[in-house]
Amino acid sequence: MARRKRPPRPPRTLVRQLVTPEGVPLTIRLGSGGARAGAFVIDTLIMLVLLIGVSLLIFWAAIGGGAHGATSAYQIIWLLGYFCLRNFYFVGFEAGRRAATPGKRMMKLRVVSRDGARLTGAAVLARNLLREIEVFLPLTFLAFANAEGMADKWTAVLGFGWAAIFLLFPLFNRDRMRAGDLIAGTWVVEREVRKLGEDLLIETAHASERARIAPFSAADLDAYGAFELQRLEEVLRRGDRDDLYQVASAIRRKLGRADDRADLAFLEAYYGALRGHLERKLLLGKRKVDKFDR
Repeated sequence: MARRKRPPRPPRTLVRQLVTPEGVPLTIRLGSGGARAGAFVIDTLIMLVLLIGVSLLIFWAAIGGGAHGATSAYQIIWLLGYFCLRNFYFVGFEAGRRAATPGKRMMKLRVVSRDGARLTGAAVLARNLLREIEVFLPLTFLAFANAEGMADKWTAVLGFGWAAIFLLFPLFNRDRMRAGDLIAGTWVVEREVRKLGEDLLIETAHASERARIAPFSAADLDAYGAFELQRLEEVLRRGDRDDLYQVASAIRRKLGRADDRADLAFLEAYYGALRGHLERKLLLGKRKVDKFDR
């Protein structure tokens, strides 16, 4: 039987192909410089509100304490809290299931690994700790130097120039990467938000095509785990025809199924069956992390 041609994909400057560990290329769209800047501004404002709130609480506690030693202790607590907030705000959110801070979620962005594998905690930590060198350290140094009367014109120029170089770094490389992305091996990509689950399955696949999909056996559903289910969910959210073809072909090969030429219906049917299968096993205390988890 002749092999089907892949659906054509229009060329777009921010479109890239991410190859999964299974060798399936997925089409993604990188986040634009404006979207990333907007996300950073939103996150910075959230952090500023949190910092002001915590500062007021510590200030009131320090006034109530009265003693000089207690005031010094509150100052140390404030400095530690400020350090943890500016470093682990980004790490905590991006290490989660959505791989995105509130700012990135509002701008429909998320962080992914450039090699197509699962985003690791080490990569998230590396990309965000470098932000300390890129932005926060020079600006914090300038703020304290100015408060102590040690800052002059050239100190300000060097500090702001250092921060500006790293802030504008994504505009001068084709993959819109920060220096932290370059070191950590990550991309920031667009995340199209659509409804998924039973409603999406009803809306997007023709009933006649879904009816032609043969039921999946327990062995078919044991072939993949939660990680692959999440990747399949992302493919269904984007709805890219080439991605649907690539992923459907890979799953059919693994399950030993013939090509029924109904990629969307096949993937939706498998997504629904796999999701239900994993949820039933989870109720029994059995969590299958990925296809390698036996």
